[in-house]
Amino acid sequence: MATPKATEQVTRRLAEAIASTRFDDLPAEVIAETRRAVLDWLGSALAGSLEAPARMAQRVVAMLGASEAATVFSAGRSSAAGAALANGVASHILEFDDVHKGSTLHPAAPVIPAALAVVEREHADGRAFLLAVAVGYDAALRIGEAVNPSHYRFWHPTGTAATFGAAAAAASILKLDTARTVDALGTAGTQAAGLWEFNADGAMSKHLHPGKAAFNGILAADLAREGFTGASRILEGDRGFFRAMSESSDASRITDQLGRHWKILENCYKLHSCCGHTHTAIDVALDLRREHISAIHIETYASGFEIVKEMNPRTPYQAKFSIACCVAAALAEGVVGLEQFSADRFSTDGVVEPAIAALLRKTRVSVDPALTAKYPAAWPARITIALDEGTVLTGESDFPRGNPENPVSTVALEAKFRVLIEPRFGSAVAERAIRAIGEIETSTDMSTAFRDLV
Repeated sequence: MATPKATEQVTRRLAEAIASTRFDDLPAEVIAETRRAVLDWLGSALAGSLEAPARMAQRVVAMLGASEAATVFSAGRSSAAGAALANGVASHILEFDDVHKGSTLHPAAPVIPAALAVVEREHADGRAFLLAVAVGYDAALRIGEAVNPSHYRFWHPTGTAATFGAAAAAASILKLDTARTVDALGTAGTQAAGLWEFNADGAMSKHLHPGKAAFNGILAADLAREGFTGASRILEGDRGFFRAMSESSDASRITDQLGRHWKILENCYKLHSCCGHTHTAIDVALDLRREHISAIHIETYASGFEIVKEMNPRTPYQAKFSIACCVAAALAEGVVGLEQFSADRFSTDGVVEPAIAALLRKTRVSVDPALTAKYPAAWPARITIALDEGTVLTGESDFPRGNPENPVSTVALEAKFRVLIEPRFGSAVAERAIRAIGEIETSTDMSTAFRDLV
């Protein structure tokens, strides 16, 4: 059983921060980073909305009942909770959405769909939307850090800790007071779920987790507004989130610099269309890329290895969670984008693309305890490549490109956005979306901001 450290009334302190923070309290750099997060999210959400799992979710949401409250990308309108569910699923399909190292959590996919759906339904303005996203990120990432890394063994934080973030975002837009925000967090926490067992089958559950977190967060905040009570110590209580879902939680991660340091500034943007645990290795491989390779040795950290240890993936989805396959694609083709995970590259026997398959046969992956010790503050990798003529190349990094320690420019994020949007919806939609994001702060009614994009 977990033995939480510093378990003061953290649920209430977090609720107080959510309820009392106003847009004018956000530093300029936080507002700018929140806009970047929305830009990066929107690319994944719009492109993902055309994928099969998203279409399934959209059809189910339509069966929940007709409503014009909020936008469902590529599928019209729905209730706020329904829109958040569908858009949350869509956001996490392509594995291009953002991630945060310390919490091992993808914040955009659950938090931003919840914020957008509620801000549309309430006809609130762009400042309320940006505030809600920043507050939602802060709650989700702080709670994720508090239970990490042991939580990650069984639980997918994007489904668990992010439920609190979605509730925080919704509560902010609804202007719930501290007491009602405590209720919202309590109801969010009792719904928080998401198990890693889906990875054994390559099941679609991973896409569901952020969608359901967004749905549950809105449900929690809406119930709280009606007076529906939730556990007042859902985080630190004797049978609360910390004790149930972590071997060694640290509640001080929630209150440390709360209201002064904003976690969205630690956001990490993905430049490769695959699991974040592969990205440092991919970047190192791209730096070392050569021809005539005779052997590849990838060293990584234990928690990441458990997620990406598949050596011969049989489906595109499995390949996104294979560090060996992702590195082989980087070395063979110099890029790890959507094309590298097309269905024609895989069969029931494994990888059929000749160059990648050949490199996979030369690859071994191992866990280095020294790299494990750096996680989750760093997501390190080391690669050693032997060439046919005898040369041995070694490269190592703690952070992939797109991390704050190895940052990506807004121009590069806009380029990524266009790559995702233009082939699917055209350049006019891409440019209109980029303009809309730049104008969020001056929007007086967010119900129209993204309504007619797709």
